[in-house]
Amino acid sequence: MEYRTLGSTGTVVSAQCLGTMTFGKESDEAVAHAQLDRYLERGGNFVDTADVYSAGRSEEIVGRWFAGRPGARDQVVLATKGRFPMGDGPNDAGLSRTHLGRALDASLRRLGVDHVDLYQAHAWDPLTPLEETLGFLDDAVRTGKIRYAGVSNFTGWQLQKAALLAGGAAPIVTLQPQYNLLVRDIEFELVDVCVNEGIGILPWSPLAGGWLTGKYTRDETPSGATRLGEDPARGMEAYGPRNAQERTWRIIDAVRHVADDRGVPMSQVALAWVAGRPAVTSVILGARTLEQLDDNLGAADLHLTAKETEFLTDASAPLVADYPYGGPGVDQRSRHLTGIP
Repeated sequence: MEYRTLGSTGTVVSAQCLGTMTFGKESDEAVAHAQLDRYLERGGNFVDTADVYSAGRSEEIVGRWFAGRPGARDQVVLATKGRFPMGDGPNDAGLSRTHLGRALDASLRRLGVDHVDLYQAHAWDPLTPLEETLGFLDDAVRTGKIRYAGVSNFTGWQLQKAALLAGGAAPIVTLQPQYNLLVRDIEFELVDVCVNEGIGILPWSPLAGGWLTGKYTRDETPSGATRLGEDPARGMEAYGPRNAQERTWRIIDAVRHVADDRGVPMSQVALAWVAGRPAVTSVILGARTLEQLDDNLGAADLHLTAKETEFLTDASAPLVADYPYGGPGVDQRSRHLTGIP
């Protein structure tokens, strides 16, 4: 297992993070605990959850796992998130001091711990001033309830504003966005913010809901308990408009080509590509079964060559207009000194 620092902090985490969104839903408690055991056995030390996962059951399952394994808490860098509704009241959602204070305390109770290492704003809240949210996160660091603060699913301007407003308070050290070979939108703005501000990227859905495992064919619609299966009507349009479908299959074919040459599963190639992208700290794995987790963990030792990386990156180039993110727009943002000896 490879290890990296958590953004610009000195805390070290494994380059593969165990996501727990399946716990209490697709994975029952026995399977979830088996996944946590296997993950630690393989050298993983970074676990990510959220209060909203299975309406709190995911955190409870992780908490009971800690309770049954003395010393495990000291081996794990633990992350959770708050923002979405956990009740029907007007203050049961959002990034206000009122909601986050209650949400964090409830998460700590469910997890059975006195602090979490990374607490993340699960999404932007247009009703709460960002200064209020950042003030809460700074206070939580100062009181020892959290070690670091992060955000999830922010846009470029939102993340840059948060980084600047934090000032001398607790900085934003991580961003958790959707990122994979099919969905590369964060490269337009967010990756540059993360590189410039020392913010580590924690990609979720690195396998694009199973598309990059090779499990789907051109005439098959996703089904079952997956992000795509919950809305089968979206089918092949899930990652873009209908005119982008050919790009999807081009990318899948490229991943299959590299996987066949390497003699490894397609999933491992897709995970290795994400892990090697700029500013990526740790890739969040989401597995329903122990077998799926074992397959994903196999990517820990897979490093793509420069040629393989270029091949996959070119094959998955996003479909964009010329301005501001296409070739002409990028060229206009470049400037080179010429004629200087």
